[in-house]
Amino acid sequence: MTNHLFVYGTLRPGEVRWRHLEPFVVGVGLPDAVRGHLFDTGLGYPAAILSGDDYGDDEHVRGQTFELQSRSIDAALERLDEVEGAVRGLYRRIEVLTERGARAWAYEYGVDPDAHIALTRIVSGDWSMRHA
Repeated sequence: MTNHLFVYGTLRPGEVRWRHLEPFVVGVGLPDAVRGHLFDTGLGYPAAILSGDDYGDDEHVRGQTFELQSRSIDAALERLDEVEGAVRGLYRRIEVLTERGARAWAYEYGVDPDAHIALTRIVSGDWSMRHA
């Protein structure tokens, strides 16, 4: 069973959606990364395409990996699916392998990038560094 969650944007501590995740985590989480590309939606939240090796490059999305409380994993994922728009197709929850070697859930952008949101690449791969 996957009992970790990799977060890279508004679910991180200090961000606007952290309050939805905080009750379900064990400890403080560890800095981590997942191979992929990070974008600014211009709407106050990021979008990540978590690519595995599909792009043949070495770009990473930077964030944190949290262990989820075993007794409340189902409740946590149900809540986060709603918060992240997974039920509406905005994001989809996928399993990833992090740079630290953890199998973790993560929310990947689920809408066609050419659809209705103009995505701007965040070259650093780190949402907290988007204005740097």
